[in-house]
Amino acid sequence: METIEHKTVEVNGIKMHVAEKGEGPVVLFLHGFPELWYTWRHQILSLSSKGYRCVAPDLRGYGDTDAPSSVSSYTCFHIVGDIVALMDSLGVDQVFLVAHDWGAIIGWYLSMFRPDRVKAYVCLSVPFLPRNPNVKPVDAMRALYGDDYYICRFQEPGKAEAEFGKAKPEHVIKKMFCNRATGPPILPKQGMPSNPPSTTEIPLPNWLTQEDLAYFASKFEKTGFTGPLNYYRNMNLNWELTAAWTGVQIKVPVKFITGELDMVYTSPSIKQYIESGAFKRDVPDLQDVVVQQGVAHFNNQEAAVDVTNHIYDFINKF
Repeated sequence: METIEHKTVEVNGIKMHVAEKGEGPVVLFLHGFPELWYTWRHQILSLSSKGYRCVAPDLRGYGDTDAPSSVSSYTCFHIVGDIVALMDSLGVDQVFLVAHDWGAIIGWYLSMFRPDRVKAYVCLSVPFLPRNPNVKPVDAMRALYGDDYYICRFQEPGKAEAEFGKAKPEHVIKKMFCNRATGPPILPKQGMPSNPPSTTEIPLPNWLTQEDLAYFASKFEKTGFTGPLNYYRNMNLNWELTAAWTGVQIKVPVKFITGELDMVYTSPSIKQYIESGAFKRDVPDLQDVVVQQGVAHFNNQEAAVDVTNHIYDFINKF
């Protein structure tokens, strides 16, 4: 890990922390929630040894990257603007894109707005979800899953932060990473899953060390969760801003990888969307769909070697 270089770059009006290793074609990694550049540690070390320049930022609001205070500073245009400016700072026209969870959503927006900048896209966990012109996404989720669906509970500024604040960030992150429940995440009415039992009662999985957990926790102790939660609070605004892209197809080569137990994959309609041909209709150059047996949501960490091999096999074709 000590061979990974760290730097700060000015992008789109903010200072962004970037981890980097290797030389060659750029592989750009975008993390999800509640993660950091560090979620890609295994892929960075492996792919940099195979002739690639691996670049993994802390996204806006996370880790050592600036976190603007305004909720509306976290729209898809802001985040994609950060990423395009990062590419410009690297001096490259195109990247191999690898992204997970919220990073995956940003990856779809990047591929939609600037397909000229994406050579190929390896997407983890969250498939492309086309814009429904008839209903805002949070409204649709509330109707489908209820008010206690986690995205619905994240909408009110300050409320989720207060519930997370009942426990240490290490506890909150550990419970999220260790959660293997399938289907849509419904939060208990009495509070977020950051409350007792204590974190010591949750055994660490074999893919996550105490040192790994401590690194994630140290950054969230400093920044809190507001920046990351603001991504969720812009979902309806993103819907409004992207009306002009209704019906658009994603025109970059894509490989999709998910876990058999992933909470997204096992949510109603998602698996059907992927398997019915609708996903391929919206992403015509979807070249492969991989479902990892026995693997849950954080597959880039849980099944790191397998994910890395899939990334390498795909990008090595271009």
